[in-house]
Amino acid sequence: MNHDPLHPTEPLRRWRAARNILLVRLDNLGDVVMSTPAFAAVRHTLPQARLTLLASRSGAAALAHVPMLDDVIVYDAPWSKGSGAPRGPESVEADRALIGQLAERRFDAAIIFTVCTQSALPAALMCRLAGIPLRLAHARENPYDLLSDWVRDTDSPETGMRHEVARQLALVAAVGLHPRDDALVFRYRVDDVLAARAKLAAAGGDPMRPYFIVHPGATAPSRRYPAARFGVAAQQIVAATGCQPVFTGGADEQALVDEAAAGLPGALSLAGQLSLGEFAALLAGAQVLVSNNTGPVHMAAALGTPVVDLYALTNPQHTPWKVRSRVLSHDVPCRNCFKSVCPEGHNDCLHKVEPQAVAQAAQELMGQPGVVVPLPVQARVSVVPAL
Repeated sequence: MNHDPLHPTEPLRRWRAARNILLVRLDNLGDVVMSTPAFAAVRHTLPQARLTLLASRSGAAALAHVPMLDDVIVYDAPWSKGSGAPRGPESVEADRALIGQLAERRFDAAIIFTVCTQSALPAALMCRLAGIPLRLAHARENPYDLLSDWVRDTDSPETGMRHEVARQLALVAAVGLHPRDDALVFRYRVDDVLAARAKLAAAGGDPMRPYFIVHPGATAPSRRYPAARFGVAAQQIVAATGCQPVFTGGADEQALVDEAAAGLPGALSLAGQLSLGEFAALLAGAQVLVSNNTGPVHMAAALGTPVVDLYALTNPQHTPWKVRSRVLSHDVPCRNCFKSVCPEGHNDCLHKVEPQAVAQAAQELMGQPGVVVPLPVQARVSVVPAL
């Protein structure tokens, strides 16, 4: 069935009867977070359904932090960039094993979430082979029987793209699934608050004083603002506000964090020290996040933390969703290249943003910090099951 996303159909009876639903989102954690309003639409419209996420290793970490999910299946798809999936015969066996697992779980329906530069059809074929009767996705070409419910893909880098959140909400709306609201969702536990507070203190920080977070990493080199410039901007923010600078990143980003924090007295580094829940708790209490366009931006948006987003113009559809923010970039003719490494070799869309502009944006979002509720704002704390 072809659904026009501009004219959503009435809720379909066969989708209303689904009780065991597979949500397919095979890219990164940030993409999963941007899909949470669509997940919430499924949960709100079908409250009795069990929702299982099929995700990459990165995306699967969302299970403990997205309360509408009941379960997760980890699958590193060979057609998904940077998935780490095995190649050759091992990959084929992994694919067969997944199809068998999906068949055993007897899903009633599958919803396949993709960006417009991805094809949903490999996942649609696997779901069809697993005997899942309802299969919903965007597709540019006619999928025929690969999808039971086809939403024609109208997004294009050349002529315009919806925000990723809006795209996924439109997908589920095509079969009558609507949320209470379109907010991003990310939760953490009280234990995460206590652990984040302890680690901040152990690093030399004062959990009772205002702080801001600088996150200089990103998976794609094309999306990284120079680490040293993050440090310059942080120095200016400290001088103007007196807030504590806290640098974060994965263990594999330690060198970037060290470069960004070098020469900044009082800089606090928690790189490689935080669990995902602890990082969320830290984000929730921050005055502002200063970051490249990467997963923490979408986590911050879900938590209501203001964001200064150093936004490489590789993709247009991933700006911070419904949170106070400043999106900084320098316009270039090669915008919307969708490349992980700058094809021009200059990264001008980021490199021509001056640190002073970054610091000014942060100060505008922070105002005069003054006295704040210590880490984090209590109203943002939710208790969710552990993994």
